[in-house]
Amino acid sequence: GGALSLSLRRPPFHLCRPLHPVTSLIRPTNPVLCAPPPDESQIEECGDDGIVTPSNRGVGPWLRENLLQGVEPSADTFTIMAVYFVQGVLGLASLARTFYFKDTLHLSPAEVAALSGLFIIPWTIKPLYGFFSDAIPLFGYRRKSYLLLAGLVGCLSWLALATVVDNVQAAVLASLLASASVAVSDVVVDSLVVERARESSEAGDGSSASGALQSLCWSCQAFGGLASAYASGSLLDIMGPKQVFGITAIFPLIIVIAASQLVEEQKTGILAEGVASIAAAASAQSQRLWNAVSQRRVWLPAAFIFVWQATPSCETAFFYFMTNPIDQGGLGLGPEVLGKVKVGTSIAALLGTFAYRRWLRDVPIRDVLFWLTLASAPIGLTQLAPIYGLTDQWGMPNEWFVFGDSVLMTVLGQLAFMPLLVLAARLCPPGVEGVLFATLMSLFNVAGAVGSEIGALLTAAFGVSETNFANLANLLIVCNLSSLLPIFAIGWIDMAPDNPPDEDDNAGNHADEASFSMAEGDVVAESIPRRRG
Repeated sequence: GGALSLSLRRPPFHLCRPLHPVTSLIRPTNPVLCAPPPDESQIEECGDDGIVTPSNRGVGPWLRENLLQGVEPSADTFTIMAVYFVQGVLGLASLARTFYFKDTLHLSPAEVAALSGLFIIPWTIKPLYGFFSDAIPLFGYRRKSYLLLAGLVGCLSWLALATVVDNVQAAVLASLLASASVAVSDVVVDSLVVERARESSEAGDGSSASGALQSLCWSCQAFGGLASAYASGSLLDIMGPKQVFGITAIFPLIIVIAASQLVEEQKTGILAEGVASIAAAASAQSQRLWNAVSQRRVWLPAAFIFVWQATPSCETAFFYFMTNPIDQGGLGLGPEVLGKVKVGTSIAALLGTFAYRRWLRDVPIRDVLFWLTLASAPIGLTQLAPIYGLTDQWGMPNEWFVFGDSVLMTVLGQLAFMPLLVLAARLCPPGVEGVLFATLMSLFNVAGAVGSEIGALLTAAFGVSETNFANLANLLIVCNLSSLLPIFAIGWIDMAPDNPPDEDDNAGNHADEASFSMAEGDVVAESIPRRRG
């Protein structure tokens, strides 16, 4: 909750990740390339499909097993990798946009906090994107055309921020379009992943293939996020935010290039079944969804997830305090320092994920969330130290304090985020797993938006502005103490059913997939867990 703030601002996570079988692009088909032999006795045999036998000699098999983590190379594999890498690397502009709103457009902390909730809106309607991409082919394609459109919209949005945008309204519109482009590409690429998983399952290799593909997705996104983390701050020391936006505009074009290589059967009209059958299927699925969410054992734990995520945050106000010059009452931390902090929190999220899987995976969800909430609230109050000048009295550089504090809270946040994903997966009965899990993640985002708006109202009520931090300590105390409120609703978790044997893998897949997702570039849309306080 609050102090841990799972700020799931990079909206969420979805079902497993499997894909549409397509023509293999890098399959070694020449036995000579497999292992050039000095004599016939050393020739490695290749199968009918041209793949070298288990010895895995040659560059191609090595790349498949190591770089691609065992996933069969194909056009859709590289498209999936490209989309997740871009989602991670778009974090390059996260600090730039925050500074742009703060220093160029001169918005107050309350205004930026309010906008942070607004930018989550495109992620709250992800099931709608899935319906359209499944039911309505765009220019004859259900996947390729949507990815091409998303990449182009993302590129143009960042390009607009880099050039013609010069007022708040235009900046908000461009930011919303950039956020929507990532959300749409995320939904479409997940559809590819689900198709691949289904195919692997039919081939009798579903579990291992699906796990390898999920691992590859996660790795690409983590690599993109880590690659951009430090640069997001250091670039702002040598150029302005608009120049950073211009660089960021290049990356969505990677999705355009990758999607253009997809091999997909062209369709005409609104699917072969027609509008009537699509409407009937949607109606039937909606009825099944309602039957699921109307059960007390589903909606009550879901309400706990909402309460957990909806507690207010003052992170925008504290950001202003960190970055304002010392003569204006701030800490005077520059973009490069914050870039280093971002690298640290990215690595900390990895550590949190590992710690959960290593030591807390078998601990009851209720116990994990209860003790982490109790621990995080007082730890969150340590931010009072630089506000009251205690770090100066202790002789501790504020940079060190902010770095250590952020890393610690990120680890705690990740430890709490993992069981929440498992809880969400447990609520999904067979038949509506996909739509219900997507709905729960949309609920998570709506709750995050509510928390941001409450935080904005509190920031304004306490009179905290870009130049006035007199009541920042009181705001921080209120937000941190509010993070304890979900404890009073923690009993609602007990209504959640235990995983039936055939759903264990489903929950694990959701948690593994969503365990660590780097910032995809929204100003305040980062998936790295943060405190609300």
